Amino acid sequence: MAIKTDAVGKTYPPVEYVVGTEKIREYTAATFDDNPLSNDEDAAKAAGYAGLVAPPMFAVVFSSKAAVPAMFDPEVEMNFAMMVHGAQDFTFHKPVVAGDRITTTASVKSIEASGGKGFYVYTTESVNQNNETVVSADWTCIVRGVEA
Repeated sequence: MAIKTDAVGKTYPPVEYVVGTEKIREYTAATFDDNPLSNDEDAAKAAGYAGLVAPPMFAVVFSSKAAVPAMFDPEVEMNFAMMVHGAQDFTFHKPVVAGDRITTTASVKSIEASGGKGFYVYTTESVNQNNETVVSADWTCIVRGVEA
């Protein structure tokens, strides 16, 4: 199967996510994260934060809501039956805290073929309610059985 690169550069509608205190607590419980800033509101406020601080990889919770629709875009024509997760590369710019309203935009960064595989790279950028970038990420999917 040959890859199609027409979707490179395509940007998708922004997705909004309001970070909740209980979601942060659920995430920290699931990941065995005992950081007081993410579990104790008094500790977070004493450290100068408005609420619980989300662990860095909580970014997957809000940013995937924008990335997944881009990956499933029929225009991209990615063969999910042959797809494996390649990588995620996050750059953290600013802490995310409970109460933040995060807006994430996704786009197709690149689609390339090499060695019988397709490399589909998506990028996301997440900003808070003050339009400050909190995290940017690249998401790489590898598809087996692809021709150049």
